[in-house]
Amino acid sequence: MALHCYLVAGEASGDALGAGLMAALKAQTAGDVRFSGVGGEKMEAEGLASLFPYHELSLMGFVEIVPHLITLHARINLVAEDIIAKQPDVVVTIDSPGFNFRLADRLRKSGSVHARLVHYVAPTVWAYKPERAARCAQLFDHLLCLLPFEPPYFEAEGLAATFVGHPVAYQAKGDGRAFREKYQMSAETPLLALLPGSREGEIRRHMPIFAPAIVKLAETHPGLAIAAPVHQRLLPMLAKFFKGCPLRAVVVSDDQDRRGALAASTIALAKSGTVSLEVAQAGVPQIVAYRAHPVSAWVLRRMINIPQVNLINIMAGEEVIPELLQEDCTSSALAEALEALMNDPQAAAHQVEIASAQLEKLRIPGDDPATRAAKVVLNLPKG
Repeated sequence: MALHCYLVAGEASGDALGAGLMAALKAQTAGDVRFSGVGGEKMEAEGLASLFPYHELSLMGFVEIVPHLITLHARINLVAEDIIAKQPDVVVTIDSPGFNFRLADRLRKSGSVHARLVHYVAPTVWAYKPERAARCAQLFDHLLCLLPFEPPYFEAEGLAATFVGHPVAYQAKGDGRAFREKYQMSAETPLLALLPGSREGEIRRHMPIFAPAIVKLAETHPGLAIAAPVHQRLLPMLAKFFKGCPLRAVVVSDDQDRRGALAASTIALAKSGTVSLEVAQAGVPQIVAYRAHPVSAWVLRRMINIPQVNLINIMAGEEVIPELLQEDCTSSALAEALEALMNDPQAAAHQVEIASAQLEKLRIPGDDPATRAAKVVLNLPKG
């Protein structure tokens, strides 16, 4: 009988992880697997009929989530009831701990689910709220980790955890020359990769700050163009910010153009997060920035216990990639940081070299992360 795998992803990065896992499960079982759950376009392309649009779960921050609590609670109940009705063999929740931990808790308390529960992407207990490791051990049967130093935090609480590698570190680099030819940009055109975020709230908070910084940078770099890889759902929102922009902006959404845009870029301005790893994988120097709701930022600062937030910086033990966060995230500060990096090829090359060394730590010889994750799922002990 075919394995029934129920997956839950709540944002673009989770959708990509879920799609990779689905493809790997199909490959490992010769197609003898079926899927249910919640996901995005990539998971749907692998055969998932999503219970509802996955972006409804794409929320982040302490204050930002409050207006949506009633809807999220209803969605938790809906997904839990669907799982109880379908009785899958395994449930894989992907990242989005605010939603997925509550879902797992609801399933455990129901006493009606016999599936093994697996969580994909460990919560950052090494950065804040270490007590979440014990919580994970109560909720899940196995944890799939993207970072090599994460498993011990959870194994100490009795939870089986496996480092599967980080998928970004395995991504093939795009064709920068082909991208420039496609969009008629000369090799000499300075190109800035703009990555303001994958959530609507991030676009709204970042673009009024990022856009003036780029226009300011163009004053000393004539001909500067923008390449903005963004999820298709966010194209109309981003287009509004480029209306009347004096610079040429190429906004793309498909994966090939996204990788090509990064490979073609001279420099990048990226919101802090996984996308910064993608920029590093492309070998492009970058500035990272983030502006959260002031109350969310206030809460996080009292919880976080690491000096940097960018993963490359954390692994390197130093601020290799400049971080401009919260009140430091201003148009003038961003323009100044971008200008400094553009004018210092040696510093840019050093950043790329250090970032490349850190990415190597996220790779494991042999299987890719999705295949490793699929093998864990297929070899779970029976409940």
